[in-house]
Amino acid sequence: MNPPAQLHAAGQSLWLDNITRDLLDSGTLSRYIADLSVTGLTSNPTIYDKAIGGSAAYDDAVSSAARRGLSAEATFFELALDDLVRAADLFRPVFDRTLGVDGFVSLEVSPLLAYDAAATAAEAARLHAAGGRPNLFIKIPGTPEGLPAIEDSIAAGVPINVTLLFSPAQYLACMDAYTRGVERRVAAGLPPYVPSVASFFVSRWDAAIAAKVPAELKNGLGLAIGAKAYADYRAYFGSDRWGFLLNEGARPQRLLFASTGTKDPAASDVLYISGLAAPYTVNTMPEDTLHAFADHGAVPSLLSPDPAGADAALSAYAAAGIDIDALGHELQVKGAESFVGSWNSLIARIEAKATVVA
Repeated sequence: MNPPAQLHAAGQSLWLDNITRDLLDSGTLSRYIADLSVTGLTSNPTIYDKAIGGSAAYDDAVSSAARRGLSAEATFFELALDDLVRAADLFRPVFDRTLGVDGFVSLEVSPLLAYDAAATAAEAARLHAAGGRPNLFIKIPGTPEGLPAIEDSIAAGVPINVTLLFSPAQYLACMDAYTRGVERRVAAGLPPYVPSVASFFVSRWDAAIAAKVPAELKNGLGLAIGAKAYADYRAYFGSDRWGFLLNEGARPQRLLFASTGTKDPAASDVLYISGLAAPYTVNTMPEDTLHAFADHGAVPSLLSPDPAGADAALSAYAAAGIDIDALGHELQVKGAESFVGSWNSLIARIEAKATVVA
């Protein structure tokens, strides 16, 4: 049993944090599914900016969209949905076998809508309907402005991948938004289960504090914050509030570990894979990290639902002067700004390519 299969056997889903048309056309994604236990994937504007700019695979589709007078934004969503529908169909057997727990692909709403909750929820519903696949997640940032859109989308039955979560406080707010959406469905007599994952970013913590802490604390905060998120996850969905919802047929929102590619070349390239193994969770990883884990990864132990270890580790960082809430806010703001930058770059790239291929 190879390392990805071992991780899957431990109860964690391996998703690929990448998609390109070449990945689909070459059969590589199919091989990852068959050989490396990959059961889903995620995408974002940065991934598509690189994919469209670095390949001729999209030239014909961009040319066709330009001839039809589509805007660059409409062109992007057409291209992305074409890819993601194909990927969703590859993962559909997993989705069916797990009764809608696993086998998802993700598409992000425009980050330019970040401060308009109503517009974000409406766009999430539109994109999910346009995809026409039950295993298509729509990504909405878990910012304060995004939380109402997340609640409304869940209440409306739209599967949501909540992205850009960093701190325990942000994650708690996300779980609350998801729960309120489910409670609204129960109150309305609707089927309570709406698939959702909460994407908790880990590696950026260590990159942010690398120059601020002693050597013994480097490359450990991401794992500590991930362990804390897992303990919070287990406690939250084990509450009496959720006992009632489980009795009505609801399911917990799954915790997803994101940003799991190692930033420090001196650290293990599978640091955030081996160190964040936990049942009923997801780890979405870059392609090179997937290959590294398949080559020399291991699953030494599973995360504990007991928060004591994570709390002790976080206390060490607090003693070193790291304010978790303040840094989490800073990372979320910078992450949102980065997505806007990638989105603008993506739109400019499509506009440029449309001119060239025309």
